[in-house]
Amino acid sequence: MEDSPWKAKKVAELLAASHYRPKSICEVGCGAGGVLAALSQLFPEAELFGYEVARDAEEFWGAHKETQIHFAVGDFFELNQRHFDVMLLLDVIEHLENPFQFLRRLRAYGHFFVFHIPLDLSVTNIIRESPLLRSRSRVGHLHYFTKGLALALIKECQYHILESRYTGAAFTSPKINWKTWLAKLPRFIAYALNKDIGVRLMGGETLMVLAQARNESGY
Repeated sequence: MEDSPWKAKKVAELLAASHYRPKSICEVGCGAGGVLAALSQLFPEAELFGYEVARDAEEFWGAHKETQIHFAVGDFFELNQRHFDVMLLLDVIEHLENPFQFLRRLRAYGHFFVFHIPLDLSVTNIIRESPLLRSRSRVGHLHYFTKGLALALIKECQYHILESRYTGAAFTSPKINWKTWLAKLPRFIAYALNKDIGVRLMGGETLMVLAQARNESGY
């Protein structure tokens, strides 16, 4: 929940770069609804919808009654019957048993798609291994990505990538702990020399992607 305003700001910045003001926004895997609540302030003209499979999330939605967000518990594909201007999948792909199947089905429901993906795969994380195992056992990550692997997955599911950018999570995320600060200096140096290589070496980043679904002709 503490990350929600930060994520919403990153989503808004990505959409602003495309000069797009959506009339409807749907988040699949909305959790406690914090991102949508923050977006309701940034896009007051937009209808907001949130879908979540975990019933425990419902107890938090009451805090957002004034926002008039439409929340629903259950499978998005079974419950939803409409098309949205923007669809959000923030920290979702890495939890899915079959992300290929999910992303291919999702294409029919939105015009623009915003993905937020943690980049767990790095040289230091592979050597240590414990960070990968910890993200698997504590937060349920089933898949691990570099920037290249994340973009390849999205493209292989027939999306056209309009923009991708690092979020600066290593230095701006609310969840920075003492271990992150300890690693901050060498990570800063590595990023300054070459951001892509630095991220693959040191980790600590997440990726925000804006995409559109390709049609049958590939466009």
